[in-house]
Amino acid sequence: MVTESADDFAGVPDGFERLWTPHRMAYLGGQDKPVDGAAGDGCPFCRIPSLSDEAGLIVARGAVAYVVLNLYPYNSGHLLVCPYRHVADYTELTEPEVAEVASLTRTAMQVVRAVSAPQGFNLGMNQGEVAGAGIAAHLHQHVVPRWGGDSNFLPIVARSRALPELLSDTRTRLAAAWPTASKG
Repeated sequence: MVTESADDFAGVPDGFERLWTPHRMAYLGGQDKPVDGAAGDGCPFCRIPSLSDEAGLIVARGAVAYVVLNLYPYNSGHLLVCPYRHVADYTELTEPEVAEVASLTRTAMQVVRAVSAPQGFNLGMNQGEVAGAGIAAHLHQHVVPRWGGDSNFLPIVARSRALPELLSDTRTRLAAAWPTASKG
């Protein structure tokens, strides 16, 4: 995060501080979004499990699903629970996938509570592009920690979010707190 004073600009200062968030341009420009709905390396949720946990921001791996930090989080600690299998619709999950996605979601909430003490959570799956799914072809459950007052003016006026911790640091803290039996 870089801030600049209005005194740093030519002309009459307007009284506003500037918060530059150039990393948001990658998201706005569609970086890392698949070009189609096919499984494979073009799908980030298919590709991530082939990476190291650190490189892929993976917090925990299960037998049929895994937990990863959202690369473009709504809040610090925003996790995604994804089946390894490339499947778009919740109704297409197998019973073991449903059970593990649910179990990993529950464990994610417990771990984030222990590490970051949020006051609540938003949980959800956006099914289809029209429902807001950024990557509609590969199902993923959002686990978003929430704190009182975490919604401020930045998303509204600057289309930006201020995140107080680097993703790699958040991943390290959450992975260290994940129960050993669940680490796969």
